[in-house]
Amino acid sequence: MTARAVYRHVPHTIRHVPDGGITYEAFCVTAGCYAESGPHDEREAAQDWALRHTGRTSHDLFRRVVTDHAKVTCAD
Repeated sequence: MTARAVYRHVPHTIRHVPDGGITYEAFCVTAGCYAESGPHDEREAAQDWALRHTGRTSHDLFRRVVTDHAKVTCAD
């Protein structure tokens, strides 16, 4: 006996959830340096950290991460 399955495509959407907020982080990517800003609610705080880090160390390359929260909902 052969089992059969029926699949149905159900469209979904994904959207930013403002209540979840946004966090900003900066990570120094200079070889051997593992410094990071930690999460901040404001972009300027992570940027200011990177600027201060450059002033102290002359490291000038960073990875910036912006994280938001999103919700998936069924479009039906």
